[in-house]
Formats: sequence, C-alpha cells, structure tokens
Amino acid sequence: MTPIESIDVAAHIIPTESPESDGTLEWNETTLVTVHVTAGKERGFGYTYADSATAEFIRAHLVKVVTGRDAMSPEACWAAMIRAVRNLGRRGVAAMAISAVDVALWDLKCKLAGLPLVTMLGQVRDAAPVYGSGGFTSYTIEQLQTQLAGWVAGGISRVKMKVGRDWRADRERVRAAREAIGPDAELFVDANGAYSRKLALWQAEVFSDSGVTWFEEPVSSDDLEGLRFIRGRTLIEIAAGEYGYELAYFDAMIGSVDVLQADATRCLGITGFVKTSALCEARSIALSSHCAPSLHAHLGCALLPVRHLEYFFDHVRIESMLFDGFRPPVGGAITPDLSRPGIGVELKPASFRA
Repeated sequence: MTPIESIDVAAHIIPTESPESDGTLEWNETTLVTVHVTAGKERGFGYTYADSATAEFIRAHLVKVVTGRDAMSPEACWAAMIRAVRNLGRRGVAAMAISAVDVALWDLKCKLAGLPLVTMLGQVRDAAPVYGSGGFTSYTIEQLQTQLAGWVAGGISRVKMKVGRDWRADRERVRAAREAIGPDAELFVDANGAYSRKLALWQAEVFSDSGVTWFEEPVSSDDLEGLRFIRGRTLIEIAAGEYGYELAYFDAMIGSVDVLQADATRCLGITGFVKTSALCEARSIALSSHCAPSLHAHLGCALLPVRHLEYFFDHVRIESMLFDGFRPPVGGAITPDLSRPGIGVELKPASFRA
C-alpha cells in the first residue's frame, strides 16, 4: 500500500481574452481549480473548470476522505468520495470537486507506476481527432470567420460556432462561417439550449443549407423529449450531455441524441468518464469529450467510443499558457506524449489572482 499523504487545492481566476457569450450566457473570466495529491515521493495533478466554491468543497469534505487511502486504488477513493457527499448532493459542485481529485489520483497512480495514462488504460489509437470550438456570439462576423478559417488552415477539419443569441443573425453568421471555411470542412453549431423546439427545427432546416452536420443542444439538455423531437426530424446529428454529472444522466439521454458528450472535469473524473464510455459502447452510441483538451487526450486514445475531442478556445488558451506539456493538435489530432507519465501535463509555477 502507498498511502496518500497530502492534498493541496487552489482556485485560479483567468480573464478571457475579450468578453464572450453564447446563446444563454455571458462571461469574462474562467476559474481553474487545481488539485495536487502526494504519495510515495510522487505528486499527481488534477483540475476542473468550475467555481472557487469547488476548491472550498474539496478542502471541507474530500481531503479527509482521501488522505491515508491507497494511491494505487483510485476507484476505491472515488467510491469513498461518492459516499461522503450523499447528504450534500452529488451533482454540481460536489461532482466537479470529485472530478478534480479523481483526475489527480489517476495521474498519481500512473506516476507511481511510471506509465502514461493512455498506457495504463490501454491504447487503441495513436491520436485523438479534435474539432475547433469557439465562434462566440459576441464575435463580429469578421472575428468569427478569422477564427474558424484559421483552424481549418491549421489542419483541423471540423469547427464549431455558438448560436442562439439572435435567431435571424444566427443564419447570417452560419452562412458567413461556411464561406470562410470552404466547402469541405465540417461545420458544427451549438445553441446551448437557447431555442424552443419549433425554432430549433426551423433553424436546422436553414442550417442544413450551409452544410451543418452537428447541432449541439438545440433545446435545453433537460428537455429529452424535445431533443428526440428534433433528432427525428433532421439529418443533422444532435449532440448533448456536457452537463452530465453521473452515469444515470447519460443513460437517460441515450435515445435523445446521436452523439453523447461527457466532460471528465464534471462527470466524476477519469473514473466517471471511463464508465460513461462503457455505457456508450454497450448502447452503440458515439462519445465526444467536452472542453479540457489536455485532460481528454489520453482518454480519446484509450476508449473506443470516443469520436473526437473539443478543442475549446478558452481552455486551449489557458492550458497552453499554464500547463507544462501542453500539446497542440497536428493534422487535426492530438497525440499523447508517451514519454511523460500520467495525464502528461503539470501546472507551471505562475502568479494567479485567487
């Protein structure tokens, strides 16, 4: 047994490059919650994109649960954390807190074994395809076109833009995006649940003229009937699931979407993501990771149902600045660094506004 000795937690607030918005939300900063777990002279690193309350939750409720347990048994720690939050509510802050700790535990186990995560899990592909994601509704058309065209020119053959702020403007922006990326690149749209059912279906009909192949959260992800309604009436793939915190949520969503999305910084960590992948494999549905590309790179190369990773602009910017070992895509795919144990990235020494 290699007992876990200590857990350090921090919250870092990083301003966005410029004010951003999607169909339902506006923001100008992102909070990165980091976790370091120490055992046997190794230090595991995990993280989530959440709120500073998540860091406080870890300190108050999870540190005492995990400290002293075997660092080589992350799933036992995971189960203990699940039990510990029973009366606090497993979803939301608790799930993101468990996620960050679980990622750090897997990173630690891999470092103790001297293996990259993809090798620990079992590698099934050399590289994980990505899609460029951004195209915020706060962008001008010129900014939108520049960003999407830049990704395509850099070898990323799939790009996603935000819609939902103004349905009339959305149509013009989608046409402008197609003009910028050319006829061959795939164009995805994400409404973040901003549309009603009938408006979403109407938009899908119009978007199809611009060759849109992916419609993410055309209605609220809580409206499973609405997702099924739209999915059954368009050839565009319907995707959702990024707000899933537990396996039961994803199980209920299958049948309402063509592609299930999951985020290891939310869905109870690497342990939760692996379980979600097994569910997708059993139910013959594709899986796509949401945000946090550095975390999902190894998972994308180890789990058969994973189709691609979201190369989200905000998180790419943060991880490229703050993570040692960050790897950009080459030819539209990310290849894990097999020379680095664990998830392959470390937090750089830096000054933060907490």
